[in-house]
Amino acid sequence: MDVKREGVARKKAIKRAVILVITLLAVGAISWQLSRLKPAAPTVERATVWIDSVKRGPIVIERRGLGTLVPEDIVWIPAQFDSQVARIYKKGGDEVQPNTIIMVLTNPDMEVAANDLEWQIKQAEADLQDTRVKLESQKFDQQSVVESTESDMKQAELAKDRDQQLLKLNLKADMDAQISRANWEKLVAKYKIEKEKLDIMKDSIDAQIESKQVAIEKLKAQYALKKKQVDELTIRAGISGKVQEMTLQVGQKVKPGDVLAKVASPQKLMARLQIAETQAKDIALGQKAEIDTRNGIVPGHVIRIDASIVNGTRTVDCKLDGPLPPGAVPDLSVDGTIEISRLDNVVYVGRPVFGQENSVVSLFKLDEDGKGATRTQVKLGRSSVNTIEVLEGLKVGDQVILSDMSAQDQSPRIRLN
Repeated sequence: MDVKREGVARKKAIKRAVILVITLLAVGAISWQLSRLKPAAPTVERATVWIDSVKRGPIVIERRGLGTLVPEDIVWIPAQFDSQVARIYKKGGDEVQPNTIIMVLTNPDMEVAANDLEWQIKQAEADLQDTRVKLESQKFDQQSVVESTESDMKQAELAKDRDQQLLKLNLKADMDAQISRANWEKLVAKYKIEKEKLDIMKDSIDAQIESKQVAIEKLKAQYALKKKQVDELTIRAGISGKVQEMTLQVGQKVKPGDVLAKVASPQKLMARLQIAETQAKDIALGQKAEIDTRNGIVPGHVIRIDASIVNGTRTVDCKLDGPLPPGAVPDLSVDGTIEISRLDNVVYVGRPVFGQENSVVSLFKLDEDGKGATRTQVKLGRSSVNTIEVLEGLKVGDQVILSDMSAQDQSPRIRLN
């Protein structure tokens, strides 16, 4: 009886060992198979992603930027002199014409100087008149001397001729004839000298009068300049438009260069856009533009590109080629789109969130059944505001996810619900 029990026990032990080995082998095989399985793809709600189809056709390369409407004609009125605000007639928003007085400044020193020059002119004119009278009197005196000398010369000439005739008839002594001749020659010389003195005096009078007149003209020029400066203390608008800025108060002092007011014409506005520096490089003068004023779209074209970059943007001015819609005023926020070029027959898709032109990006391409998507490398080309050219990685009809999928960066596939 003891021998039989030992055989049964041994058979049971062997059976248990075999079962244990088989179990261990099965568990190892299952674990090995499970290790080979790929992790489950994460699930994404279809309604939360932006899906677009790849198309072929023409696209318009555009650049977009935000900006404001600014006047084409702006007159900055600066102070020309040290002065003080005496009166203010117009405030910001008031309509003005070119000759409309905006304010009046005062500078007592300039006004006193202008009055002083005016009196100097009157004194110089009176002095000129006095000098002219005196010089004319001297000229008349000299002319009288010339005429008297001429009369004496003619009488001496007659006496000379008479004595010569009497000498020929032996009725006059030779000495008397010579004395008559000498007296005549002396008067001839005197007449010549006095005549030259009269001519010189006339030139001298003209020179002195001209000198006095030049002095008067100089004073008049100084007075005109000073008067003009005094007149410039009355500040006028210069153009038709509206006063944009007026921050001064009566009694406030200003110095040369201080801005007194800004006047702009609200009828002539242009769009001043801020374009990202990475996109502004393709913008050129004359390119077409569309300006969205939120109350209508106005066509335009580029007229100026700022050479400098400020805070990552370049300023681009666009002239408006159409009528302004109602409510268009200076400083109104606008959205501008500039047309760079047109591409025909290209493969394109909506612009991905992180898709830059001439780059390679990773996008999720939808499966044919639309229930999942696989990460695909896509080479992009030229871009517009909302579309971008596809060079490699996708074909017409493919559907891709353009939304931000950075949360699935480690997943090669996703499932769509």
